[in-house]
Amino acid sequence: MQREMTYEEKYKMMIETPVNKLIPRLAVPTIISMLITSIYNMADTFFVSQLSTSASGAVGVNFSLMAMIQAIGFTLGMGSGNFMSRMLGEKKDEKAQRACSTAVYTAVVFGLLLAVFGIANIDSLVRRLGATETIAPYAKDYGKYILIAAPYMTVSFVFNNHLRAQGNATLSMLGITAGGVLNVILDPVLIFGFKMGISGAAIATIFSQFVSFVILLVLVIRSGNVLKPHPRFFTMKWWVYKEILSAGMPTLGRQGLASVASVLLNVAASGFGDAAVAAMSIVTRIMMFINSALIGFGQGFQPVCGFNFGAKKYDRVLDAYYFCRKVAFVFLLVMAVIMFAVSTPIMRLFRREDAEVIRIGAKALKMQCVILPVQAFSIIGNMLVQSIGYSFRATLTAIGKQGLFFVPAILILPGMFDVLGLQLAQPVADILTFILTQIIVVMVARELKELNTESAELPKS
Repeated sequence: MQREMTYEEKYKMMIETPVNKLIPRLAVPTIISMLITSIYNMADTFFVSQLSTSASGAVGVNFSLMAMIQAIGFTLGMGSGNFMSRMLGEKKDEKAQRACSTAVYTAVVFGLLLAVFGIANIDSLVRRLGATETIAPYAKDYGKYILIAAPYMTVSFVFNNHLRAQGNATLSMLGITAGGVLNVILDPVLIFGFKMGISGAAIATIFSQFVSFVILLVLVIRSGNVLKPHPRFFTMKWWVYKEILSAGMPTLGRQGLASVASVLLNVAASGFGDAAVAAMSIVTRIMMFINSALIGFGQGFQPVCGFNFGAKKYDRVLDAYYFCRKVAFVFLLVMAVIMFAVSTPIMRLFRREDAEVIRIGAKALKMQCVILPVQAFSIIGNMLVQSIGYSFRATLTAIGKQGLFFVPAILILPGMFDVLGLQLAQPVADILTFILTQIIVVMVARELKELNTESAELPKS
């Protein structure tokens, strides 16, 4: 069995291995993790869609709830994880340890608060999330189980990000993969075998997530080169939360607004009936599945970026960015061509019995595929700015897609163009996000080049 690397060996690997070899090595486990996480949602959507159009819409409504849970976990996890990468790069291990512990215990508290508040107000909650009269009963059956799981789901997201931030993406992959495979197996068994309907899909999801949580917890505790969330390092001092939120604000903006955007999309779609809600829900899952591979690849880039920025290796930060951007663009271009060609058959897989769902969804999917390749620049660019701790600019690029641009688009376009406006909202937001991100990334790249020049001119100690 291969021994674990020491901190010193890992540090050397992160700042010396060529980026075109290091990033794929770190990215393969994160790509698998992200794809498996996306399969959680895809499996639920696929199997529940076989029940009815209203049940399919309910999964879309509860995606907003899942996005809230993810917003908490990813904000604390990525915020503390990015800070931990930089501190480990600077060899300030105690600060990294404090950020680790504080993020984990804070996630537990916020998960509990969300669960208690959500369950107590489940009826009004699903309505506010965009459920119609016919979708609401299904949405409540699904949502109450998801809320029960909120405390350990938030912690799982934190653990995932901590493992990746410390260069242990393979460990993260193990926990996520086990849960994902289990979820795909349990969905049809509980939904159809035990005739539990949409409640079976929710139970399958939360049980699978619990298994992932337990595996991740064991891996964190037993691994010798991973920081542990020890209670004695938990602190409520402002500097810790300041650092976590500074690095995590872009994620909070992105994930929080993803939840808001999902709610607004459901509300806008509900005006055109259950078929529109179901169609846009299915398209969202398909696009998430494609983007999850890109985000996983980018998460292999982020610890490399954070480590090398902390170690003042600014040339390696830029090399890593350009390498990732090129790979991401080629991947999304290929996926866009394939998905455009098979858009109607894919929609038919989910709701063969409902021609309206297929018609609305296939057209929306084609429109999003046309713009898909430019997301390579937006997503990788945002990850660059976030990983080096440029909080304001990273937050700006993060909230662009789902906040600055999608929210106005989904509020305005359906009123002007009916269902076509619903289908156009995301592509319009993606184009504008690409423009904004490119402006910011060009500025950041120029600053990194200047920092690299200044660092090269300093006398060697």
